[in-house]
Amino acid sequence: MSDLNLPPANLRIIQRGTKEYVFDCLRKQYVRLTPEEWVRQHFVSYLIKHKDYPKGLLVNEACITLGNLNKRCDTVLYDSFLRPQMIIEYKAPFVSIRQEVFDQIVRYNMTLNVDWLIVSNGLQHYCCHIHVDGSYAFLKTIPDYGEIGRIAD
Repeated sequence: MSDLNLPPANLRIIQRGTKEYVFDCLRKQYVRLTPEEWVRQHFVSYLIKHKDYPKGLLVNEACITLGNLNKRCDTVLYDSFLRPQMIIEYKAPFVSIRQEVFDQIVRYNMTLNVDWLIVSNGLQHYCCHIHVDGSYAFLKTIPDYGEIGRIAD
């Protein structure tokens, strides 16, 4: 797998036949190692180990209903009352982050109504804070967990 613009992660990878699997510490199971999963596992590790996000409040592949469709958010951060706070969408490193990716995460947010959106392909990371009045601001860095509630609307 390719190098990412994230700190190295200590991933547990196994081989089953001709396919590789990586242990997902949130789902507590091995999942197929794809380029997008490579980004997800590194990003989750970064959030937990470098940004102090509580592992118990992060969920990979969170199910939502969007109209008549069932969708899965790549990662959702919940608060201590289990209200969604942040949606994170991953793409493979070779996938450019374009308007369609932002459109996708905004559609997910019509259901979850979070204050934070992050999009990453492992090389580029975009973090957006949505204010109470509906305006938004892109941050230059991913906030530490403790900063999320303190960044003013």
